[in-house]
Amino acid sequence: MTETTGSGRTLGVFPPKPNAIRELFGTGKAVIGAVHLPPLPGSPHYEGVPLDEIAAFAVEEARGYLGNGCHGVIVENHWDIPFLKPGEHGYETAAAMAVVTDRVRESAAGDRAGRGVGVSVLSNAAECSIAAAWAAGAGFVRVNQWANAYVANEGIIEGQSAKATRYRSRIGAKPVKVFADVHVKHGAHAIVADRTLAEQTEDAEFFDADVLIATGSRTGDAAALDEVAGIAENTVLPVIIGSGISAANIGGLLPACDGVIVASSVKDNGRWWGRVDPAKVRELTEAARRAGAELP
Repeated sequence: MTETTGSGRTLGVFPPKPNAIRELFGTGKAVIGAVHLPPLPGSPHYEGVPLDEIAAFAVEEARGYLGNGCHGVIVENHWDIPFLKPGEHGYETAAAMAVVTDRVRESAAGDRAGRGVGVSVLSNAAECSIAAAWAAGAGFVRVNQWANAYVANEGIIEGQSAKATRYRSRIGAKPVKVFADVHVKHGAHAIVADRTLAEQTEDAEFFDADVLIATGSRTGDAAALDEVAGIAENTVLPVIIGSGISAANIGGLLPACDGVIVASSVKDNGRWWGRVDPAKVRELTEAARRAGAELP
């Protein structure tokens, strides 16, 4: 039996969420480009490059995506390898990510993309990502492990939802949406393989994610169509594919989901550490349009 409060809200029932993909990108099927930053201050490979130069690089990469049919971009500290665990990142990482993301939002995204710019601080640094996104006026963050736990290159990584949702509330950043992986890349998908895909999907939704992500086993690997369908069948949230998307396979995958994150296949060398190739982006987004996407 449920009860209602004086405000009319039903106790024990979560209010329905608006579709975060439509809210952020103004479309039902979004194509999101990943901007992989050079090493940032505090990381092992940082060599004193001024932040202005890193921001200029990020803006150019973002324009390569947004100027050729993508609906948004996500900014990642992908060269800060080897990655730290959540809670170990310094203030310098949050500050640098906020500055760079703000430049991307203002210079590359402008009024068209607006909040369709996101942040991902690796590995799984939900609170750091939220801090940077909120400071930069970005609309979303990606969190690889939102619920449960897994074993990765960095060791045992625990879900961040409990701490991150409280932190987001504490700093007033509730408008920042959470894009959460269901099966994270580069790790064992469960410590003891006793959680089904359906259960892990339901966990991520129940712990207040806004968008769920299906991925392959590592960066550049495509998610299996049956995994995408398995996630979508067990959630009311939008589902996007977070790796392995190319012009060759997007036609078969996009109809099964609400969007994709692209990177490796549209780089000049076909690897995540290459530069964005505008011609490859246009080829991919045109394939997305033929598969049902509305290009900006």
